[in-house]
Amino acid sequence: MRKRLPRLRPALRLPGRQTVTRVLVAAVLAAAVVAQAVAALRPHIPLLLAATAASLAVEGVLHRWQRGMVSLFAKSHADITVRHVLRDLLLVLGLLRLTPEDEETAYTVLVAGLLAFYALHCAIQTASVLVRRTRTLPVVTRNIDASALRLTPAPPALLRRPGPRLLVHGLPATAGLLVTAATGEPRCAAFGIAMSLGLALMGLYDLLVRLLPSRRPAGEQEVLDWFDAWLAAYRPTVGLYFSGGASSAYQANMWLEPLAKLDGRPVIILRERFMMQKIAATDVPIVCLPKVSTLLRLEQSTLQVLIHPSNSGKTSQVLRIPTIKHTFVNHGESDKLSSCNPYAKAYDEVWVAGPAARERYAAAEVGVEDKDVVEIGRPQLDAVRPYAGPPTGTYTTVLYAPTWEGWDGNPGNTSVIEAGENIVRALLADPGVRLLYKPHPLTGSVDARAGAADLRIRELVRAANRERAGERPADDGELSRRTRELDRLTIASFRAAADSVERMLLQSTPEPGRAEAVARATAAWERAYWASLPEWEHQVVTDARPALYACFNRADLLISDVSSVVSDFLASGKPYAVANTSGLSEAAFRGAFPTAGAATVLTPDAVGVRALLDAVRQPELDELAEARARLKRRLLGADEPSSQERFDMAVQALCAVARKRRVPGQRRDEETVSVSGTFTLPG
Repeated sequence: MRKRLPRLRPALRLPGRQTVTRVLVAAVLAAAVVAQAVAALRPHIPLLLAATAASLAVEGVLHRWQRGMVSLFAKSHADITVRHVLRDLLLVLGLLRLTPEDEETAYTVLVAGLLAFYALHCAIQTASVLVRRTRTLPVVTRNIDASALRLTPAPPALLRRPGPRLLVHGLPATAGLLVTAATGEPRCAAFGIAMSLGLALMGLYDLLVRLLPSRRPAGEQEVLDWFDAWLAAYRPTVGLYFSGGASSAYQANMWLEPLAKLDGRPVIILRERFMMQKIAATDVPIVCLPKVSTLLRLEQSTLQVLIHPSNSGKTSQVLRIPTIKHTFVNHGESDKLSSCNPYAKAYDEVWVAGPAARERYAAAEVGVEDKDVVEIGRPQLDAVRPYAGPPTGTYTTVLYAPTWEGWDGNPGNTSVIEAGENIVRALLADPGVRLLYKPHPLTGSVDARAGAADLRIRELVRAANRERAGERPADDGELSRRTRELDRLTIASFRAAADSVERMLLQSTPEPGRAEAVARATAAWERAYWASLPEWEHQVVTDARPALYACFNRADLLISDVSSVVSDFLASGKPYAVANTSGLSEAAFRGAFPTAGAATVLTPDAVGVRALLDAVRQPELDELAEARARLKRRLLGADEPSSQERFDMAVQALCAVARKRRVPGQRRDEETVSVSGTFTLPG
C-alpha cells in the first residue's frame, strides 16, 4: 500500500498585494490628517490645501476600491463621520488662525452652518434606518404578483449609505472652505456650506416622504395576512426547501427543472434573503421566510411534502411542522461518507437514485431504515445523451472534472493536488486529444495547495493552446445573439440601488411560456457556444455556462474523482476514469468506492492515460462496457419508467401519506406507514 503523503504545513507567506495596498492607503490617510493639523496650527495655506485634497482623494479610494478598510476604520471609532468632521474642523481652525481677532466673529455663521449640516446628516441617517425597516418585509417573493403590498422602488443608494452620502453632500462645504483658505473670501465658504445644506435637505425630504402611510409598503401583519391569502389561493402541494450559503445555491438549482415538471403545485421555500437572486431562472413561485414564526404558518397551508436537497442548521426548524412530510434527495450521490449523513434519519423518507445508495445507507448504519428509502433515479440526467459510439472526428474530447478538497483534509478527496498536473500533461501530450477542464467551484477554498495546482493546470492548458494552430470559426455574431436572448430570459436586471422590495416588484408573475422559451434558448446557446470554438482548442470551463451536463454530452471520456460527477456521467454509458490518490491499492480502492467499479483507475503518475485513450477510440479494447451498464443500473436504477416519472410518483405517494395525517381520527400507525415499505415503484 502506498504511503499517504503528509499534510504540508502552510508556508510563511509574504504580505500580499492587497495587504500592501491597504497599509499604503492607511499611511497616506494618516499622513494627510497629520499634515492638515500641522498646516492648520502654523498656519500654512499651501500645505493645508494639499493635505485636505489628499485626504479627500484617499476617501474616494476607500469607498470605491477598499470597502473592507471602511469597516475596519469604523470598528476603531474612526468612521467617515469622525474623519469628515475632523477634516472640516481643521479647515475652520486654519481659517481662524489666519483671520485677525476683530474679524473672527464673521466665521460664527460658517461654524453654525457646518453644525446644521452635520445635524441634518444625522437626521438623514435616522430616516434612512426607518425607511429600511419599513421595507424589510417578513416575506420576500419571486414569480408572485405582490402588487397588493404597495411595493415601490427603493430610495437612491446614496441616501442609504452614510459614508458616500457624507462625502457627496459635504464636498461643497469642504471645497468652499478650501477656496476661502486660499483667497480669504468668507463668501466662498458660505456658498459651499449653503449648497451642502440644500443637498442634505433634499435627501431628508425624499426619505421623509417615503415614511408617509400612503407611500410605505404594507406593514408586517398586512404582509402576513396577504401571504396566508396567497397560500390559500395557490394551494401548494409540494415544495423545495433550501437554506445555505451563497456558494451552495447550485444544490437547489439542480432540482428546479424536475420540480417544475411535477404533477402538482410546486413552491420553493428559502430562508435567506440573499438567496432569492441566487436561484436560477424558474417559473415556480419562490418565497423567502427568514423568521421561524413566519415559516410555521406553512402548517395551516395545503403544503404536503417538502423536498430537501441539503442539510443546514435551519432544516430542523421546518421539520417541526407535523402536517408536512419531509424527504431528503441530496444534491448528488457518491461513495463519500457525506452521501449517507446521519442527519438523514430526521426525514420521513430518503430518496436515492438506485440500489447502490440503498445499500450504502444500510452499510453505514446511520439510523435510516430501509423501508424509508425510495429509489427515484436522477431526474436531472434525462438531459444526458447516451453513448453513440467511439469518436468519429479528428479529436477525442476528454472532460477532466475533479472535485474539491473537502472539509476533512483527506488526500483522496481531490486529484488536483497529487495527480491533476500529471493527468493534464498526459492528455495534452496526445495530439488527438481536446481537453475540457472543469474544476469544482470550491477548489482551493480549504487547501491552498489545491488552488495553486488549479492555477498551474490552467496555465498548462493555455500553453498547450499556444502551441496548436488551426483555423477559428468565423464570428458571425450568433453566440452573442444567443447570449443576449438567454440573458434576457434568465437574468433579472436591476439598478444598483434596488432592494428586496423593488426586486419583488420587478419579479412578479412570469410571462406565460417563459419556461419553454428558456429551454429553447438554452439549447440554441449551447449549439452556438460549441460551434464558436475551434475543435482543436482546449477549454477551461469555469462559468455557469456551459453546464456540467452539456460538457457530458460533448465528452467522449470523463476523468474525475470519487464524487457525484462520476455517478451522473454513468447515465451516458461512456467510458470514465477515477483518480486514486487515497493511498489504497487498486483492489481496495474499487472495494471501498463502488462507483469506481466500472472505471479505469488512474494512479497519481497518470501512466494509464495512454491505454485509456486507446480503449475509448477502439471499442474492442474497452473491457468495461458491460460493467458500466450494470453499474449504471445499480447506481441510477432502471431506465423505465424515466427518473422524472419515478420522482413524480414518489411525490404523489408521499403526498397521499401526508393527507392521511390531516384526517381527524386517523390511527397513528396508519399515519406513519412508510410508502416504500408497502408500495414498490415500477422499475
